[in-house]
Amino acid sequence: MSFQAYLDNIKTKTGKGPEDFKKLAEKKGFVKKGQLAEGTKAGEIVQWLKKDFELGHGHAMAIFALLKGAKKVGDK
Repeated sequence: MSFQAYLDNIKTKTGKGPEDFKKLAEKKGFVKKGQLAEGTKAGEIVQWLKKDFELGHGHAMAIFALLKGAKKVGDK
């Protein structure tokens, strides 16, 4: 599955797109000034997304990658 397909599936399931998750992550303190906050771990974000949005691990990791600045699979 492509990175974009993950994001499309997440939007279908939650009604939220990439910008929505960036804003929500900022409110939670995971993102500051558009960047992943120092010390933020993938596990924290995955746990939040699984709990609040019932996302699976792969989909939650796609959002984590997005918050890290990835535009496609393999970006760091």
